Amino acid sequence: MSSSLRRGALAGAAIVFSIASLSACGAGNDAQTLGVRPDNAATAVDNLKLQNVNVITQPKPDVKGPAVVALTIFNDGVKPQTLESITLPGSDAKVKLTPAKGSKALTVPAQGRLIIGGRDNASAVIENGNQEMNNGSNREVVFRFSETGDVKLRALVVPATNYFKDFGPTEVPKPSPSEPTKSPSGSPTGTPTGTPASPEAPAGDTEAAGSEPEQPTDSASASHSAGH
Repeated sequence: MSSSLRRGALAGAAIVFSIASLSACGAGNDAQTLGVRPDNAATAVDNLKLQNVNVITQPKPDVKGPAVVALTIFNDGVKPQTLESITLPGSDAKVKLTPAKGSKALTVPAQGRLIIGGRDNASAVIENGNQEMNNGSNREVVFRFSETGDVKLRALVVPATNYFKDFGPTEVPKPSPSEPTKSPSGSPTGTPTGTPASPEAPAGDTEAAGSEPEQPTDSASASHSAGH
């Protein structure tokens, strides 16, 4: 075989080896089939891998309501780990963790994964998230695990639109206008009994009590004239 043919064969083998290596790498936890996006935060600590980490706010900026933390956690270890808390340093916002239906805790099984965010999955809800988070910013998020301890990273804050629509909070409906205050129905029943008592007049002063003076009778007038 000539030297040119040998060089061509070696080059072809190198190309095939490179393609095989890339295919093998794509079959792990970082494969595109798992939905990993390059613009989402990710990190690995001990046997844990946190991927697709985002803080997702309401789809409209003028809507008041909660935000959520969404991510997928992989556990390559031989022991399960429980996510105990999520905190946001520099913020007073609290993150409420809720397991998926039928689960008692947010546990990442050994050689398994835990999805937080999205329908029927575990959730991490930030109360008043739209007031605490600014879309497009990066916020530090701390995840505390039962075995590994604290895992810190900076997550991108995005609205629940497009790709994030199915993983973010639902839009909070606007409150309806308040109804006018209704007047009390019905009317008072019954009438007051009796008559109000009038103040007693001083004895011998009927005029002061509001009585008219007594008019003399004809016979009294005649007797009065005869006496004079």
